[in-house]
Amino acid sequence: MQSKRGAIGVMRTVFAASLLGLLVACSGGEETRPLDSFSAEELFNQAEFQLEAGETDDAARLFSEVERLYPYSEWARRALVMQAFSYHSDRDYEAARGSAERFLTTYPGDEDAAWAQYLLALSYYDQIEDVGRDQGLTFQALQSLRAVIEEYPDSEYASSAILKFDLAFDHLAAKEMEVGRFYLKRGHYVASINRFRVVVEDFQTTTQTPEALHRLVEAYLSLGLTEEAQTAGAILGFNFQSSDWYQDSFALLTGRGLRPEATGDNWLRQVYRQTVRGEWL
Repeated sequence: MQSKRGAIGVMRTVFAASLLGLLVACSGGEETRPLDSFSAEELFNQAEFQLEAGETDDAARLFSEVERLYPYSEWARRALVMQAFSYHSDRDYEAARGSAERFLTTYPGDEDAAWAQYLLALSYYDQIEDVGRDQGLTFQALQSLRAVIEEYPDSEYASSAILKFDLAFDHLAAKEMEVGRFYLKRGHYVASINRFRVVVEDFQTTTQTPEALHRLVEAYLSLGLTEEAQTAGAILGFNFQSSDWYQDSFALLTGRGLRPEATGDNWLRQVYRQTVRGEWL
């Protein structure tokens, strides 16, 4: 026997399909029923039906009609955040941002505000390109994801936002590494060091840090700056001793009669004191 919930679902589908027939002109030449002749609930239900059917663009337009025709209703509030979701599902990220931002401006304390903020963040995050391109969207994604984490820490979106924040943060570090490797391969050692230093100092919690330290060993040895190379190797050995990057750095250093150890007075020695010895002052 069909459950009550299932029966309701079937009735809703039949209703929505019937409504769809009224919204579209028939082949027999019947006139289309104007949208303003439908109630807010009817339009909203039809928009949901279109969304479930995968017609995300049509769904977004119908949700926008709910907002336009019934601007001060409860249905309009719900339709606005559903607009953002529909546009995002349709990969119209700019329109999704616009709807999400309007929702947050109009209903900042609403129970769906966390979802709207998360959709806003996703509209940037899902556009992040490979590391070879401009990272402006990555910065915007990080800012929006941080807002989810800080403003809605108890929401169901917080944990996902934290994960995506870490991935986007790693993405920025990977960009620095790509540029640093480019300079290193061409013998522009100072320029490469500047990039790897950014990773070590500003992105030290990312997966890019072990390689950045190894590349510093390479670059400093190429410049004959052995103390910096040894200190970079010491940090790498303390934090990532089991990594292949440390094995490579250890071979480079010992091949020149050197050992990974903190020595000299340089910026890496300060990093060593902070990360290895816990001396922050």
